[in-house]
Amino acid sequence: MTTSRQKLAVWKFASCDGCQLTLLDAEDHLLDIAGAIDIAYFPEATRGEVEGPYDLSLVEGSITTPHDAERIAMVRATSRTVVTIGACATAGGIQALRNWANVDEFLTIVYAQPQYIETLTTSTPISDHIDVDFELRGCPISKHQLLEVIDAFLHRRAPNIPRHSVCVECKLRGTNCVMVAQQIPCMGPITQAGCGAICPAYDRGCYGCFGPSQSPNIDSLASWFAQLGVSDGDLVRALRTFNGYAPEFREASEAYER
Repeated sequence: MTTSRQKLAVWKFASCDGCQLTLLDAEDHLLDIAGAIDIAYFPEATRGEVEGPYDLSLVEGSITTPHDAERIAMVRATSRTVVTIGACATAGGIQALRNWANVDEFLTIVYAQPQYIETLTTSTPISDHIDVDFELRGCPISKHQLLEVIDAFLHRRAPNIPRHSVCVECKLRGTNCVMVAQQIPCMGPITQAGCGAICPAYDRGCYGCFGPSQSPNIDSLASWFAQLGVSDGDLVRALRTFNGYAPEFREASEAYER
């Protein structure tokens, strides 16, 4: 590796690795990335390692252990730019369900020797612990959006990532609204675009994989859901999935739970 090019590091915290795999799935585009920036640290892809500091760090996963809380501070200290990728890193992930439950009970049920497990009572996004330069949402993230973020970094510009809802993507691909046409509950009106409206295109409601869109009107969606026979309890469960601890979804779910 040359030392004149900028250095990329990819870090894993509590997650399923799916967002890191999105980078590997970039295939030929990954070769272009490797030709433009040194991949200095990426254990998912290579055992080779170049010491920091790093120009760009991509961080996957949430903070769930005391050790991770210490390690993310090190990542920030050795990185000029930090971009969090995926629902775990940006909203605590599916594991943030622990935030509304008793973690000690989980440990007792799952592990034969829970006294050896060192964990936090919460699963929280990276931005709760350090300053983050950009958040890329999704479960998993979009390959095209990830490439856009890396390209924007290399050319020192703001990433062009939409904040509008999945409904716009449905209209762009000519997909009929599943709530209007088929009476299927759908999170699309309050979910950020990025997936290409895959689920509605196959007659399924959106599950909210990309987190809250800009200024989501959750009360309006709740009214629609009620007309479709969705209870407040089911609405709470719909809000508490991949991005349940995102502030907009969290506050709404707690309000409807009461």
